[in-house]
Amino acid sequence: MHALIIEDQSLIAMAIEDALRAYGFNSFEVVQSAEAAIAAAAHRCPDLITADVNLRPGCGISAVQSICSERPIPVVFITGRPNEVRKRMPGHSVIEKPFHADRIMEAIKLTLETKDD
Repeated sequence: MHALIIEDQSLIAMAIEDALRAYGFNSFEVVQSAEAAIAAAAHRCPDLITADVNLRPGCGISAVQSICSERPIPVVFITGRPNEVRKRMPGHSVIEKPFHADRIMEAIKLTLETKDD
């Protein structure tokens, strides 16, 4: 399974990748901007997206909206701005930073199970 990690902080991206790997993902692309995220998803459609809200440059919510306008892709937001996600993207999984890897695993499981329903 392939995951797109939209995160501009390298250490956080590595922690997310570790959690995804433990869940069974074996292919990753880590991008730091909204523009790079859109290009990466166009190049290879991910099975899951994790996204931060604040990117340098851009916004993870806007990137996800653009990517998912063509096809539904499961998304887990991992951000310090959970209320913005809940307001602009209700119904998506949100993990607030700082986080524990177990929370990512729970959110991934819930998000992927919901996709299969």
